[in-house]
Amino acid sequence: MPPPHLTPPRRDHRALLLVCVGFAVLPALLVPLSLPLGWDEIVYAGRFASYAQGLDVPFEAPRTRGVPALMAPVAGWSDHVVLLRVWLSLLAGVALYVGYVPWLRVLRARPYVVPLAAAGYGSLWFTLFYVGSAMPNHYTAMGATAAVGWFLCLRAGHGTFLRGSAGLAVGLALATLTRPNDAAWIVAPLLLAVVVHRPRQSGRRALAAMAVGVLAGLVPWVVESELRFGGVRERLALASEQQGGLRPRFNLPAVINALDGPLLCRPCAAAGPSLPTALWWYVLPVLVVAGVWLVRRGRGRTAVDGGPDDVPVAAVVLPVIVAGSASVTYLFLLDYSAARFLLPAYALLALPAAVAARALWGAARGRGRVAVGALALAVVGHLGVQLAVARAHAGIQAEARGDWHRITAALRAAGVDRGCVLDGNSMVIPVAYTAGCAPAIQHPDSPPDAWVLRNAEPPRTPGELRVIPVPGTYNAGWRIAVPQQR
Repeated sequence: MPPPHLTPPRRDHRALLLVCVGFAVLPALLVPLSLPLGWDEIVYAGRFASYAQGLDVPFEAPRTRGVPALMAPVAGWSDHVVLLRVWLSLLAGVALYVGYVPWLRVLRARPYVVPLAAAGYGSLWFTLFYVGSAMPNHYTAMGATAAVGWFLCLRAGHGTFLRGSAGLAVGLALATLTRPNDAAWIVAPLLLAVVVHRPRQSGRRALAAMAVGVLAGLVPWVVESELRFGGVRERLALASEQQGGLRPRFNLPAVINALDGPLLCRPCAAAGPSLPTALWWYVLPVLVVAGVWLVRRGRGRTAVDGGPDDVPVAAVVLPVIVAGSASVTYLFLLDYSAARFLLPAYALLALPAAVAARALWGAARGRGRVAVGALALAVVGHLGVQLAVARAHAGIQAEARGDWHRITAALRAAGVDRGCVLDGNSMVIPVAYTAGCAPAIQHPDSPPDAWVLRNAEPPRTPGELRVIPVPGTYNAGWRIAVPQQR
């Protein structure tokens, strides 16, 4: 590693800042800031009186308080969706900076690699789509990326002890607060690295920082588990049940099918993504392997900028190991998928991939304008496809979430007013929230005032039901069923 007193090159720092600003601003051109809150966002926003509208929005066992904590500075006093999305967009840009800034020290011998990694991660359509969203995955990813970067700095004595320890603790606290289950898989390889690599003093410091970070993020979850779910074990069992049961299974086909949507592939029986949309996914492993090989080959040689290449192999191997560990749940335990689930893995794999991409650019420049043009065309093509897919999903979500208001209008026309109890087979929680009603799951002893049905028959009840189609919906098959006497 470079001497501890040296700071990262200013050019890389400025480039990273530029990437983070673009990451915070660009998605607003693709995903309207006025996009209504989605199902998960409604659940998180329902923790605040400004959004709850006097309703008891269910907060299930798998969810954590990390996202509400990120929303609190705005959602705590305003229910303005645009204002919330502006705040979250700025926060997402800050998180991107926090995640990658320690890597400016780790990979300082490889100019522009860190900004390139951040840009590569930020170029994916689902990363862009969720920039202004109240969702946990980007913050888990940045917490993991920061933690691994500061871990390497701390173990190598690179930078001050206080900065390295604080960075490692903050990264793990952010990851644990937003996704405790992901954090467990992120921490495990770091603990193993402490055992395998044995400098005692730095090892103790790293262990102390990891303990502080994990405990800081885990305490709210443990306290809530005891108060609301009867204990940690009971909450884990309930969370597993609500996610379809966590057990060994091969989920890679679902992961691939979700690469171009839908946002949640459950059940995931799609035919598979289009090749242009998913081409980056097949290229990424090649770049990762090439990046690791280049660092191994470059040890003790001259770096790209003429200085010594002092990048340790662990700087590209450890991110790969942590990325693999963070993917275990989504590849081998779930039976559904969403592209955002693997954001922590993609954020870490972007680092060795960026090493290879930077070398590829240098090789193209040495071969003349044709090679440079071909590589630039490939990058522009990738960006064009990803931006188009992000924009398309924004339009789909705007229309699909508009169905909740159309169903609400149909309920009102049928005489079902605010304060009702809704049941059904699809989207009951967001429709109930939009209609100012309560989902039946919150009131098991109260008979439903109406049922919201999509491509399903009305339930059998003692009385007769009126089944009313909902006109003008984006998704076909919506109907409501109300008692005949209404």
